[in-house]
Amino acid sequence: MKFLTSFDFLEEIPNPVLTIGTFDGVHIGHQKIIQQLNDEAEKLNGQSVLLTFFPHPRMVLNPTNHGLKLLQTQEEKLLKLSKYGLENIIVIPFNQEFANLSAEAFVKKYLVEKLKVKKLVIGYDHQFGKNREGGIEFLNSICDKYNFTVNEIPAQEINEVNISSTRIRNAIESGDILKANKYLGEPFTINGTVIKGEQLGRKIGFPTANIYIGDETKIIPSKGVYVVSAKIENGEVLHGMMNIGIRPTVSNSLNSSIEVNLFDFNKDIYSKQIEISILSRIREEQKFENVDALINQLKNDEKICRDYFQSLTV
Repeated sequence: MKFLTSFDFLEEIPNPVLTIGTFDGVHIGHQKIIQQLNDEAEKLNGQSVLLTFFPHPRMVLNPTNHGLKLLQTQEEKLLKLSKYGLENIIVIPFNQEFANLSAEAFVKKYLVEKLKVKKLVIGYDHQFGKNREGGIEFLNSICDKYNFTVNEIPAQEINEVNISSTRIRNAIESGDILKANKYLGEPFTINGTVIKGEQLGRKIGFPTANIYIGDETKIIPSKGVYVVSAKIENGEVLHGMMNIGIRPTVSNSLNSSIEVNLFDFNKDIYSKQIEISILSRIREEQKFENVDALINQLKNDEKICRDYFQSLTV
């Protein structure tokens, strides 16, 4: 797979077949589009090309009021895209100048003159260009002029999976991780760095790794306790439980934190990178009458989590 961040030094791609989008989450609907893209490229004896943008266009068009949280960081998205047989990924730096391009100027300058596209694979409702003026009807009206064809993915095929990145974000924010994972086709993950916390968990027998997420645009699930697996800098996969919240029983802080208790593990992992796969939500965060009540609940949480992993091996 070739990864490009500009059209300026683009080597000629044989019979390029292109799709365009933000692809946040690379969910199962996106995966259907990519599969069709690869199939069409094979039919033309060409190569598949996925064109995406960074940062997300909404963040440029509404910089102070976009209200957008993303399912993936840019690194997470590119890593997942690399799993689906794409031959070329082009990431366009999205800025105001690019946003002001008309749909036809974008097609002519980038897709025709620079890429020499032979076919576009695009969803029935996809829109692009200034004021979102470009879409299927527009592409069909200019494809003969610029000598490419358009393969529309119809509504019934896209809607068959009844999915969108927005629907997944809503599921994650409401704590419905099972629905989110179903739509994503794999567990929702967060990547971060292990940092030092207040070590309150260690004092009550449940030491935790505190996770710092450097990307403020990354969506974080709702407060609660989750079953998770974790991988530390490409090491072994560990099982554990994770709390997201303000820890109201043991702390007066209103700042939310992400803490992971890894089962049967006691190594020093400060400053290490960690990838957490969130598998299921077992309860909301709650305030207990005292620390003993919290400890009893954590023991029960651990049993539920261990039983979850045990059930996978039966």
